[in-house]
Amino acid sequence: MGARIRVFLTREQDKSLLNLRTADVPQKVKDRAEVVRLNAHGWYVEKIAAHFNWTPQTVREVLHKWQKLGLESFWELPGRGGKSKYQEEDIVFLEECLKKEPRTYNSVQLAQKLESVGAARRRHRSVKLSPDRLRRVLKKRGSFGSESGRAIKESKIL
Repeated sequence: MGARIRVFLTREQDKSLLNLRTADVPQKVKDRAEVVRLNAHGWYVEKIAAHFNWTPQTVREVLHKWQKLGLESFWELPGRGGKSKYQEEDIVFLEECLKKEPRTYNSVQLAQKLESVGAARRRHRSVKLSPDRLRRVLKKRGSFGSESGRAIKESKIL
């Protein structure tokens, strides 16, 4: 059992943390605010950890960050996670190919086309996306295939 950590809140701080429950913020932020509030109301680190199903060390980190940074400690810093290997212009190029060219492409062919275009433009980086990843990116953007394919699907529905 580590040293006891105790946070003291003013009424305004407690109100702002309570208001985060209903605010449009990520769940992690709400949980971190609740951890601070529970500690301020007398809960021990171990009890809070059991309540949230966290490790006591995670609760201590949240409390120490609160003491250092205050409210801004609840949000994660930018730059977390993997960086995308493609740029917007790469996907726009593929979408233009799908719109202009009469043929249809599968995801493997699109991935090859993207890689060959990167080499042809002699860019400093080579864009290598797996067909599966490329398909998910295009699907998320709403680019499912060529325009003729969409027209055929729409005429079948009518």
